[in-house]
Amino acid sequence: MVALKLTATKIDRYKPSKRDEILTDGNGLSLRFRRAQDGSVARTWLYVYKAGTKSVYLTLGEHGSTLSDFDTNLYGMAAEGRLSLEVARRIAAEIKDWRKRGIDPKAHIEEAHKTAVVEAEAKARSANLLETSLRQDSLTVRDLFDTWIVDGVRRKDGNLALRRLFEKDVLPRIGATAIKVLTEHEIRSVLRAQVGRGVNRTAVMTRNSLTQMFSWGRKRQPWRRLLVDGDPMELIEIEKIVSPDYDLTNESDRILSANEIAELWTALKRSENEYRMAPNKRLAAQPLEKKTQYAIWIMLSTLCRVGEMTMARWEHVNFQDAEWHIPKANVKRNVAHLFVYLSPFSLEQFRLLKEVTGYSEWCFPARSNESHMDIKAIAKQIGDRQSMFKSEKADKVQAAKTHRRRDNSLVLANGRNGSWSPHDLRRTGATMMQALGTSLETIDRCQNHIIFGSKVRRVYLRHDYAKEKREAWSRLGSTLQSIIAAVNIDDKTEINKEVFTYESNPSIPD
Repeated sequence: MVALKLTATKIDRYKPSKRDEILTDGNGLSLRFRRAQDGSVARTWLYVYKAGTKSVYLTLGEHGSTLSDFDTNLYGMAAEGRLSLEVARRIAAEIKDWRKRGIDPKAHIEEAHKTAVVEAEAKARSANLLETSLRQDSLTVRDLFDTWIVDGVRRKDGNLALRRLFEKDVLPRIGATAIKVLTEHEIRSVLRAQVGRGVNRTAVMTRNSLTQMFSWGRKRQPWRRLLVDGDPMELIEIEKIVSPDYDLTNESDRILSANEIAELWTALKRSENEYRMAPNKRLAAQPLEKKTQYAIWIMLSTLCRVGEMTMARWEHVNFQDAEWHIPKANVKRNVAHLFVYLSPFSLEQFRLLKEVTGYSEWCFPARSNESHMDIKAIAKQIGDRQSMFKSEKADKVQAAKTHRRRDNSLVLANGRNGSWSPHDLRRTGATMMQALGTSLETIDRCQNHIIFGSKVRRVYLRHDYAKEKREAWSRLGSTLQSIIAAVNIDDKTEINKEVFTYESNPSIPD
C-alpha cells in the first residue's frame, strides 16, 4: 500500500506500476488503481475500518462517477454530484461520524439499501397502479398501503416498525381485499386476532395506523372514489374489541410503596444468593442481569426514562462531579438536554454498573458491543418475571420462546397492586419527591418535562433550578438508601412503615 496524501493532480497523473495499487488519503479513505488486460485503469474509492480484529472494506464507487440517488441520500450529498476527491473525503467523514455514534457502517448501509429496494419496489407498484386507470376498481388494501407508506407517512425509524406491523398482522389477512368492497367486519377480524393473542396495545396501535392510512386515502384519488360509500374505519369501536380490563387511556397510576421497594431489593439480592449457593448452577434459576438490576435503581433514583438510560455512554457520566448528561438526541421528543445531579445512591449504582460494562463505551451495551442494548430489553426482562399478569394465550406463546424467562420472581406484594414496569419507577420517584416536599416545578424539571404556560414566562424566567434539582435528587437518594438499609434479606418480615410512606398522587404527570 503506497502512503501518499492525495490531491486531484496526483490522482489524474498517477501511473500505477503494478496491476493493483492503493493510495491512502488518511482517515480510512483510500483509492485503488486496478489495471485491466487492455491497459485501462479503474480507480475505485474505498473506506476501511476495524471491527474488532477484522478490517472491513467499503466500496464507495468509481472515481469521477456520478453519485446515485441512494448515495446522495445516504451521505447527504448534493444531487447529481460526482465522486471526486473532495466528495470522497466528505463521505469518509460522514462514515466516521456514524462510528462515533455507535453505528456499524456496513450494517447501516445494508439496512438502508434494503429499505431503498423495498421503497423503490413500492414506488414502482404505486406508479403502475396510478397510471393504469383500468385497474382502479380492483385496488387493494396492499395497494393503498404501498402508496401511503411512501407518500403519506414518515416516522422516526423510517417506517420500519410500521412495515413490520402491517406485514405481520394486517396484509396477510386483508391485503388482497379490494378497497371498494372492504368491510368493517374484515378489519375487526384483524384487531380481534391481535387481542386474542393478548396484545391489546398492538391492536390499538394497528387501529390508529389504519385510521391514519384511510384518512389519508379519503383525501386523494383514486382512493377517494373507492371510498365513496364511506370509510370502514369510522365504524370500528376499539373499546368493544380490546379486553374488558384493558385501559385504553394507557395511563397507569402504579407506584411502588416503600415496602414494595424493600421487597424488590430483597428479591434481587436473595435470587443472587440462592444462585451463588446452588450446588448445580446449570439447573439453578439465574438472577436478573446485573446491569438490569442497576438500571432499576438508576431509573428510580433519577426519574429518567428507560430509553434515555439505555442509550447512555460512559462519556456522559462524570463520576468526579456526580453528574450524568443526557443529550438532547436521547430525550423523548428531543425536548432539551438534561444534567442529572447524581445522589450518592445513584452514583453508587453507576459505579457498580461500570464494573460490569466498563469495557464498552456504552453503559448498557448490546451483546455485540456495537451499540446500546435494545431499549425494550429491560421492560421485557421485568415483564417476563411477572408472567401471572399476562393472558393465558400470551403466556403460552412466551413459554414457546425458550430463550426468554417466564416466572413470577419480580411480582410484588403478592400481586395485589398489579404488575409494574420501568416507567412506573419514574412515577414512583416523582411521587416520592413530592411527598418529601419538593415543589412541582422542580419535579417537572427533574423529569425534563415541557414547561407550559405564558410565552413571556418561558422567555424571561431563565433560572436553571440546578440547586433545587440537586437537593431534590439528593433527598430522594437518601430516602431510598434508608428504605434499603432497613431490609434484612434473610428475614421476610416487612420493614417499619414509619421509615417512609406516601400515597399515589395523580397530579404527578407521566
